[in-house]
Amino acid sequence: MNPIARRGVCLVLAAPSGAGKSSLTRALLDAEPDLSLSVSVTTRAPRPGEVDGVHYHFRAQAEFDALVAAGGFLEFATVLGRHSYGTPRAAVEAALAAGHDVAFDIDWQGHRQLRAALPGDVVSVFVLPPSLAVLEARLQGRGSEDEAEIARRMDLARAEISHFAEFDHVVVNDVFDEALAALRAVLQAARCATRRRIGLASFVAGLGG
Repeated sequence: MNPIARRGVCLVLAAPSGAGKSSLTRALLDAEPDLSLSVSVTTRAPRPGEVDGVHYHFRAQAEFDALVAAGGFLEFATVLGRHSYGTPRAAVEAALAAGHDVAFDIDWQGHRQLRAALPGDVVSVFVLPPSLAVLEARLQGRGSEDEAEIARRMDLARAEISHFAEFDHVVVNDVFDEALAALRAVLQAARCATRRRIGLASFVAGLGG
C-alpha cells in the first residue's frame, strides 16, 4: 500500500545546558532515519574537525546580514554580541514540502521566531533535568568549566527553564531511554496529525466501499 503523502514536521528541541539535549538529539537522529538536523548558518570560524555544510554553513558577517535583509532566515540571533546564527529558510521549506522531517537544536527565542515563521509546522519539546541539583552535577562532571562559569550557566538555566510553558511538550531527562522513547512518540504523533497528511483525502476516496 502506498504511504499517505504528508507535509514534513519541524521538531524543535530546547533545553538548558546540561539537560542532555545534545545526546538525546543524536540518539533520536540515529533512531529516526527520516529525520535530519537543520544546519545553521554562522559567522564564527570553524572549529577543528568542523566541515562547512555539515556542521554549519560558515559565512562572513556581510553575507549573513545580506541574508537577513533578504528574508533568508526563519530565525536568527547574535550570541553574546559576537557571532550570528540563523536557520536558512529555503532548505527547510523545501524539506517540509517534500515530506521530510527536520530537527532543530535552538533556544526558546529561536523557537518563538520559528513558530511565528512556520506556525503550522512546528512541534516543540522542552527537555528538563530531573532537578537543578542533577543539572549542576552534570555540569561539574564535564570538568571543562570553573565554578564561576558553572554558576553563570545555572543562572542561565533557571532563566531558560522559565519558558517551558511556551512549548507543546515537556520531557524530563531522568532515564535516558525513557526520554528518548518520549521524543520518538511525540515525533510519530506529529507525523500522524490529520492536518499534515495532505494525501489523506485522496487515500480515503480510494478506499472504496
